Amino acid sequence: MKRILLFVATNVAVLLVLSVTLRLLGVDSILDERGAGLDLNSLLIFSAVLGFSGSLISLAISKWTAKRMMGVRVIEQPSNATEAWLLDTVRRQAQQVGIGMPEVGIFESPEMNAFATGPRRDNALVAVSTGLLAGMSRREAEAVLAHEVSHVANGDMVTLTLIQGVVNTFVIFLSRVIGYTVDRVVFKTERGHGPAFLITVIVAQLVLGILASMIVMWFSRYREFRADAGGAHLEGREAMIGALERLRQRHSGALPDNMAAFGINNDKPKAGLRRLFMTHPPLEERIAALRSAA
Repeated sequence: MKRILLFVATNVAVLLVLSVTLRLLGVDSILDERGAGLDLNSLLIFSAVLGFSGSLISLAISKWTAKRMMGVRVIEQPSNATEAWLLDTVRRQAQQVGIGMPEVGIFESPEMNAFATGPRRDNALVAVSTGLLAGMSRREAEAVLAHEVSHVANGDMVTLTLIQGVVNTFVIFLSRVIGYTVDRVVFKTERGHGPAFLITVIVAQLVLGILASMIVMWFSRYREFRADAGGAHLEGREAMIGALERLRQRHSGALPDNMAAFGINNDKPKAGLRRLFMTHPPLEERIAALRSAA
């Protein structure tokens, strides 16, 4: 809760700084002189409500969405030794990091992958693929589970959602400010909104949205290193390295795009500028980070 409150307070402060900066630069005065009547405070509130609504709704229904999208079968009562081991392992790890017991599930896939999601630390879902259970030793699989439990313990789902909400807010706010400026100052529209406003807003949202995605993807990559470190702490560095090595050897399959950030690995390596849009760092870099860790 402290993390969330601190993050929200920081975001509010950033929005206030942006509002003051625009006023000091005279953007609102220029617009008002040309009849724009743009209320920056109201626009900020509108942008924040719109920017956070989608992210928070997605977070709230994240477990429901994941279960249906991935066909996850939640283990209510273990029907075999493997399911009992899965529950016992996640329960032990959850107790070690001090979170509520997540739901544990299995989804059918020949590829080796796993993911964690959920609206909060004490209401999460950890799921593994049948391919991972078949292709990894129990020690390696335990390290993967520890990686996912560390995501939950770090509050990564919530933090990623809040970051997405903040960048959404900036995109909505700035694109409309740019649209008003171009429409009123450049094209001299005196009443209402001219075509330039709509076109400029759309173009600005596309450009700013691309830049915002880079920020979100950077955090997604950063949190993978943290989760790897958490997995190494829970199950041992060699076990975590072994699991990542196994993923590298077997080329784990990618999850659907809207689930990619929550998996153990996203098997879509990119080069050049495309690296800025990767949800996961290359496995080689993650392994090297673990090997060099004290």
